[in-house]
Amino acid sequence: MQEIKWGILGCGDVTEVKSGPAFNKVANSSLVAVMRRDAAKAADYAARHGVPKWYSDAAELINDPEVNAIYIATPPLQHEAYTIMALAVGKPVYVEKPMALNAAAAQRMKEAAEQYLTKLSVAHYRRAQPMFLKVKQLIDAQVIGDIRFAQLKMLQPADSNIIANSATNWRLDPAISGGGLFHDLAPHQLDLMVYFFGDPQSASGLGASQGQVAQVDDLVIGHILFKNGVVFNGTWCFTVAKADQADRCEIYGSQGKISFPIFGNKVTLSKDGDEEEFIFDPIPHVEQPMIEKVTQYFLGRAENPCTADEAILSMRLMDSFTAKA
Repeated sequence: MQEIKWGILGCGDVTEVKSGPAFNKVANSSLVAVMRRDAAKAADYAARHGVPKWYSDAAELINDPEVNAIYIATPPLQHEAYTIMALAVGKPVYVEKPMALNAAAAQRMKEAAEQYLTKLSVAHYRRAQPMFLKVKQLIDAQVIGDIRFAQLKMLQPADSNIIANSATNWRLDPAISGGGLFHDLAPHQLDLMVYFFGDPQSASGLGASQGQVAQVDDLVIGHILFKNGVVFNGTWCFTVAKADQADRCEIYGSQGKISFPIFGNKVTLSKDGDEEEFIFDPIPHVEQPMIEKVTQYFLGRAENPCTADEAILSMRLMDSFTAKA
């Protein structure tokens, strides 16, 4: 392939700004088709974004001979089936996070990529953003010495503005989302911990439903021991008061601390009684740096920026925190 000609399955709100426009802004990449089960909405998206083709059937888009790569941005329920369908006809897949409903489904997707000898990459896009690359650089350079532990708090009110809009609140239906807002947001944080610290050795946690939606956990506590000895503790709660909301990760080393939000633009380095701040410009399309890397990977010019094996690790962590098999 000399150019990646993308087809999007699931052109909903998440693709309006975060990802969709980026496919036409990356070198050797173009968006040629979109699909949504609601034909009118698919047609509207295509018209507004200048996409030549639209479909209301996933199989039709996947089998379009002009489309040579698939981006799956549906709710997690459809990730496994659509991924395997595309891989089976030899089309590489870039699939949104969370990779699937659970780790078992993600494992089947990985095995399908191996069976069909077709590339699969997962949209843990913060790995490619300058802010988190800076955090990794500080860790790898041992600027704060040997890493001891990391602690994270993601505390949000029920009407949090960091939750992507959608016509129906499918994120609160575990049959569609896999496990509520925790399942939607925790992949961002847990994948970064895997990216920073490597393979987990053990993990445990607990989940509870304390709000009005009984079938999903809105409070989750998680603990990880990484193979390199780093310990992680995380708390996610989606029913706090607005005044108490927090988005904070702190990484403690033997010589200092690195602090940053997951949904923000500032990294703070604390060392020897001094603080240094690194401020990062907003990214108009937050997935564009990752899409650039995935495009290069699909063209055979770079390594996979997030493999199925790496994404499965965060799926297993989520499952272990909420005691899902």
